[in-house]
Amino acid sequence: MTTTTIIQQKQENNSFGRPRMMDNRAFDYIYDKNYHLSNQIDHQFQAIKAKSGNSNIHLQPNYRTMFSELQHHPRFTLQLKNNLVLPNHVNQDWPGKQNYSREKLILQKLMTGDQSISIPNVIYEHYDVDGKDRFKFSKKPIIPFMNAIPPYVVLDTFHSQDLDQQRLNDSNRPQTSFAKTIGTQTDYRDGEAQTDPYTPEYVVKPGEQPELLTLITLANGRGLPVGLAEVEMIERARAKRVWEATLPPINDPSQWEKRLKMMTDMERKEWLFREKEIEEIQNMRMDLLKKMLKDREENQAGILAKKLDKLWVKKQKEKDAKIKKLRAENIKNIRKLIKKRENPQGELRKRNIIEEYSNFDSETYAPLTRVGNFPDKNADSYLVKNRYLETYQGLLELEASLPPYVLNLKIDPPKRNQHTQDGYLKRKYREEKRLEDIHSNLLATKEQKKVEEKPLRFLKLIEKPVPRPPTPRIDIPDSEEEERELAIIYLQKIIRGKAIQNMMYDGKQEKLVLIKEVSSTHALQTVDQANTKLYKQKVLTLQRQRHLTNQADDLKDEVLQSLEGETVCDMLDFLSKELIRLQEERRIHAFAMLAERQRRMREAEESGLRQVEERRRKEDDEIFRQMLKTQQDCVETYLEDCILETVDHVADEEARKEIQDMATKINDIAYDVEQTRSTLESEEIVAELVHGFLIPEAQKEVFRQQIKSKQEPYLMAAHREIYSETNKVLSKNNNETTQY
Repeated sequence: MTTTTIIQQKQENNSFGRPRMMDNRAFDYIYDKNYHLSNQIDHQFQAIKAKSGNSNIHLQPNYRTMFSELQHHPRFTLQLKNNLVLPNHVNQDWPGKQNYSREKLILQKLMTGDQSISIPNVIYEHYDVDGKDRFKFSKKPIIPFMNAIPPYVVLDTFHSQDLDQQRLNDSNRPQTSFAKTIGTQTDYRDGEAQTDPYTPEYVVKPGEQPELLTLITLANGRGLPVGLAEVEMIERARAKRVWEATLPPINDPSQWEKRLKMMTDMERKEWLFREKEIEEIQNMRMDLLKKMLKDREENQAGILAKKLDKLWVKKQKEKDAKIKKLRAENIKNIRKLIKKRENPQGELRKRNIIEEYSNFDSETYAPLTRVGNFPDKNADSYLVKNRYLETYQGLLELEASLPPYVLNLKIDPPKRNQHTQDGYLKRKYREEKRLEDIHSNLLATKEQKKVEEKPLRFLKLIEKPVPRPPTPRIDIPDSEEEERELAIIYLQKIIRGKAIQNMMYDGKQEKLVLIKEVSSTHALQTVDQANTKLYKQKVLTLQRQRHLTNQADDLKDEVLQSLEGETVCDMLDFLSKELIRLQEERRIHAFAMLAERQRRMREAEESGLRQVEERRRKEDDEIFRQMLKTQQDCVETYLEDCILETVDHVADEEARKEIQDMATKINDIAYDVEQTRSTLESEEIVAELVHGFLIPEAQKEVFRQQIKSKQEPYLMAAHREIYSETNKVLSKNNNETTQY
């Protein structure tokens, strides 16, 4: 919060003074009870502002560079002096610090609802109303002067009826509410305190998927508030969810082809939308690039125009300085010529005091400033200081005292004397006179052509005159171009005059011998004069020949220089145009390369995305195919296992039946043979069994022992070689480990 003091100042010439707004005092935040600050930081800020005010900043001059105008050698430095010092008994702390902890506890209790938090009571200062603090509760009216009411003013008598009516209105007035809404104004804008919108926590019921959760990726500044693009995205997402709901189930093999076709169509639509979106983005970027190029060209054109204006101003200053220098040299040379003409022989002359005092144009009466004399150095002493000239009231009095004819001047223009004393018209008025005669003759011929109108006797065909061609108009040249042309013409005049002056000086130097001879003719005799004339004619002849030779050489040089200038100008013009063409060609080529590079990068990105999508689609198709194959294989394996198990079971049962039948038959035969065989047949059967089973098995065992005995030496050698190398490696590793 800030306060402002209004001071009413009395004006000297105007009785109605405007109130002047005065800034805050330095320590209003401490002494002023109506000056409230929101927190400790504002209090510290005001304290720093009070101690670093303008009254505490002093200029300390640097005596070495006191009259310097350079930035790196300043004339003075700024120093901060603490001129405003508060007494020690004044409390400089923030007044709201005492109630800050109590307000913090109140807010904590309101926010948490914890009733165990105890809030300390407010301790108010005790005032002795009847004693020493009585003056604080008294009020005295502010009386600007003693006699507030003049004695001749009679006040109106007060009516008691008005008082009763006012009391009745006050009693019928509705009761004032205890709460009021008051608008406040802060030093901060709403935009500075604005934050991102708050998003509360949420809980989703099991088995539900709200549509609002699909927009969880949008945030403030990145999709929120929702625009046209976001609405289109939401509509596309809704349409896709509806399409997904219409897809046939994946567990129905009869609908796989339909599902695959629908997915392919949707993927094609998405790619078309993506290509359209990419094209729109490319068009937008192209428009933005065109706009940036246009802005850059405009900026470059503006910068170039500023440079040209700056260069033109610089050249104008150089031209003015050169013209000033040429004029000064011209005046100097003219003075030298005048001095030399006054004394052509170069004789030394003594000062003639009588002539100087008799001539009022001499330096005795009008000394020159360039010599070092300043006659007006004490001009302030001659100033007239008068009340009638320095004050406005004095000027009004002086104007009122002057007669009317002094203020209302009537100046008659001088009459031009166009004729000389002999009655002839002056040369400068002859052209004007001739134009006036031509104008009067034209008017006379126009008046003679006017013929009185006669009544029509016969109808005649009146041919319309040929329309006049359009009057040619001259375009008004630009002021800058006109000033530049005038400056060039003026410079040409100066250069031409300087050339003529140099020619005069060269002619004088060339004829210096003749001048000396002419000056000495009075002292020569007749013979010498004749010799001098012959010599003069010879010299003139030589000079004439020399002049003709120089003129021919100058003409040749001029022709050669003009041809060289034209050739060089054409060549430079061609080179400059070729340079501009090459620069433009390179710039266009660079833009084309950048555009091609950006197009290739975008194609690479899109091809990468397309490859990823195709790879993903192939993976999905392969997964789907493998899943179908797995299911088919599982069904086939299951059926095969069932069939094989049934076949095995049936075969086993059939084999068991056949074996049982065969065993029954063999047992019957064996029992019959056992009953009928003799002892010799039993031994024969035993011998066949021994010869058919025991002897072959014993032979096999002997053969195995022979092979093992033959392979044993080779196995021992192989084991020896292998284990010897292994032992070496293990011993080496053990040694290394022990060393570490």
